[in-house]
Amino acid sequence: MKLKLAILPGDGIGPEIIEQAMKAVTVIAEKFNHDLSYEYGLTGATAIDQVGDPYPDSTHSLCMNSDAVLFGAIGDPKFDNNPKATVRPEQGLLAMRKKLGLYANIRPVTTFQSLLHKSPLRRELIEGADFLCIRELTGGIYFGEKGRKDNGNTAYDTNTYTREEIVRILKLAYEFAGKRRKKLTVVDKANVLESSRLWREVAQEMAVNYPDIKTEYMFVDNAAMQIIQWPRNFDVMVTENMFGDILTDEASVITGSLGLLPSASIGIHTSVFEPIHGSYPQAAGKDIANPVATILSAAMMFEYAFNLQEEAKAIRDAVTASMEQGFVTEDIADGQAYKTSEAGNWIADYIEKH
Repeated sequence: MKLKLAILPGDGIGPEIIEQAMKAVTVIAEKFNHDLSYEYGLTGATAIDQVGDPYPDSTHSLCMNSDAVLFGAIGDPKFDNNPKATVRPEQGLLAMRKKLGLYANIRPVTTFQSLLHKSPLRRELIEGADFLCIRELTGGIYFGEKGRKDNGNTAYDTNTYTREEIVRILKLAYEFAGKRRKKLTVVDKANVLESSRLWREVAQEMAVNYPDIKTEYMFVDNAAMQIIQWPRNFDVMVTENMFGDILTDEASVITGSLGLLPSASIGIHTSVFEPIHGSYPQAAGKDIANPVATILSAAMMFEYAFNLQEEAKAIRDAVTASMEQGFVTEDIADGQAYKTSEAGNWIADYIEKH
């Protein structure tokens, strides 16, 4: 199969972790006889520094003309510490989601048996936890009307959703639930927010069309508690943009490290695959960042963008083996810690030999 990829390393540790993921991707392509081609593009603070735009037209064209996008991370402290900056790296991520029509972010939350002791939660709570968070990406408060008034002393951000946006994401969530354990949790704040009441209204209308799937409704504050108290009770969770942003980051601690969880953003045009963590600028260039989330994002790419299940499994098996054998980076190491590049080499070598 021909695999044409857009590679967007981004900022901070992005280039380092993308390099490790591409080692795995290259070995997979060779082992399974795929015709792999790829091209690098600018995004984030790096793009602002070079061309003044966090998601330039050239990068968008590259993404549109590719089969999938493998993305690192964006963000830079010089923008975080300047509240008056008019152009920010994060605007590039939002622009990419909007222009590519990426309406759904999919984040699997799973635990590794050999790393259960790394989680801040007790082993008996998290062992066997395996659920999917589906976050709506193109609507909500991040994209609603926003601004200042009263000479800049009053600020507002508007949380807006249309029925069509809600139907679209719920339909996808039901499809995933149908392939898993047939349980869907719709998370909202319908006791307070009008936008959430529309979410619940639409979900209740749609639920009757999926009689084989158990649909439950949960307020976001309760969901935040339940994720920590009973993570094994969830199968597929679906929610709006900001709630999903917060809940998926909370859920990530279950595994013991942000460096372990991948994600996929899918929609109308080219899908994007990326780790859930940020650019971690403190570690940039030190060869210490955990590349596993990015490598597992590449596995999701093979699964969702190309429907190559065996290739995806080969990557996941290699990652699991690296965990079991302790060939991991410092964030999850019990004894000797290995460099980012060493972990990437080990996983690629395992794929090649098994």
